[in-house]
Amino acid sequence: MSTHTHDHDHAPPPDQDGPLGYYHVMEIALRELLIEREVFTADEVRAAVEKMDARSPAQGAQVVARAWQDPAYKARLLADGSAACAEIGYDIAPVNLVVVENTEDVHNVIVCTLCSCYPRMLLGLPPDWYKARAYRSRVVREPRAVLAEFGTVLPADTDIRVHDSTADMRYLVLPRRPDGTDGLDTDQLAALVSRDCMVGVSLPKSS
Repeated sequence: MSTHTHDHDHAPPPDQDGPLGYYHVMEIALRELLIEREVFTADEVRAAVEKMDARSPAQGAQVVARAWQDPAYKARLLADGSAACAEIGYDIAPVNLVVVENTEDVHNVIVCTLCSCYPRMLLGLPPDWYKARAYRSRVVREPRAVLAEFGTVLPADTDIRVHDSTADMRYLVLPRRPDGTDGLDTDQLAALVSRDCMVGVSLPKSS
């Protein structure tokens, strides 16, 4: 795996100042029209964008940590992911969140084979590799090989299940709780949970 620092010896990439695409132009026109007609204000648009940008995997990690600590909450999370997230202040609407649990025998992986549907409300923006055609096409055909490329090598008898997200349904993987973490509090447990293990391509950190 390559590493990257912030000490750049090369020239910066050129600015992306090419002509706007059709949908970008339409978005600007519609937004400005709705602001002009006072459907909402520019400040409300800015606040909504800032709220979306503030989403991060830390929110999903809190959900996982809560489930690891509270068996009753875990049961509610697996039965109705959207409602269980709402309990602790994370609004998933209007999509339906399905939480799938990794066990000793089953490992789950999330993909969107059509585009890049992703539980942004809990994980923030999807990584580039999740949106890439190579991941979207290969993980459904050879999930074990793709997982190995992420460094996740599972026993041969582990059942790997690939879940395909849709426009109105998102998936979140509930990873297995690492051994030796009984004495950790919620924040300490959440620190073991990465974005990638909630997508299913990696495992939680050990304590």
